[in-house]
Amino acid sequence: MNGDDRLGIVFGSLTPPEELATGAELAERLGFGELWFSEDCFFTGGVSGLTQMLASTGGITAGLGLASVITRHPAVLAMELAGLARLYPGRTRATIGLGNVGWLKQMGLVPDRPLTAVLETFDVLRALLDGRTVSEPTSAHHFDGIELAFPPEEPPELWIGAVNRRALRAAGAKADGVLLSVLAGPEYVAWARDVIAEGAAEAGRPLPRITAFALSAADADASAARDAVRQAVGFFLQAEAHTDLVGRSPHAEAVRKALDGDPFDVPDAWIDEFAVAGTPEQVAARLGDLNEAGADSVGLWLFPAERYVAVLQTIADEVLPRLGRQASPKSRP
Repeated sequence: MNGDDRLGIVFGSLTPPEELATGAELAERLGFGELWFSEDCFFTGGVSGLTQMLASTGGITAGLGLASVITRHPAVLAMELAGLARLYPGRTRATIGLGNVGWLKQMGLVPDRPLTAVLETFDVLRALLDGRTVSEPTSAHHFDGIELAFPPEEPPELWIGAVNRRALRAAGAKADGVLLSVLAGPEYVAWARDVIAEGAAEAGRPLPRITAFALSAADADASAARDAVRQAVGFFLQAEAHTDLVGRSPHAEAVRKALDGDPFDVPDAWIDEFAVAGTPEQVAARLGDLNEAGADSVGLWLFPAERYVAVLQTIADEVLPRLGRQASPKSRP
């Protein structure tokens, strides 16, 4: 893997599609180790976004994180992933999961058995990408003699995005990697890694790679950096307050009590727990905490979105060296 494989950059809903190629190329040139495209409804499609990032870079790994197992039929998703794996062998990974329930409700696509749908779809995708024929229906989809005409010689990595215990344990037993959502603080990451390890041990397989997404801002003014992510942290805290992402944090009780208030204020202590924001020194320290807790890599979702190029440059120049890696000498655009 090129660059610092502990640190990646996330593009997605806050990045206009016409800027993806430029952003991805710059991130690779600056020395980051992996790229991710976060598909959020209803912004930019994940497959088109991932394709742009792969096409505009030379060797960096790029992942889709994540594709809902309900919004695309697995046979169609397998076709798309097979094509990318053949075009960019060894550089593609795809994460599947349920997806945001609110968006699924908007489309009338909430499955009766969400985790079952994720795990069954994972198995189907693995089979199709390996060149096998699938004829058995699952709880969410129908299959009748489906086989890819152009399976890849090197199938892409298949990851699972998981939040709570059952899904994390199942991911450990099956997936090439596990993607942890934004808000993953050190205590949650350590707990999640242990649960993933339980699933892997039970299945008799190695611990899969773990990447945590993080809302992130770096600025010489720590207050400005915190303010850049404050609204996003508040949005996700309200959406995830019922999950282990919040429940495993030291602020769980305070967050849940605050949900009854109006407005929902996000103090600095919560930002320090649920995001990676502050001075470059503070950002580097926080990344070290997440790596030590068990995240093999962290994908940074950069704020403020309209200044992501400047933030990207700041992290390359002032955070990567603190992680023990010098930024690329060709870092300046």
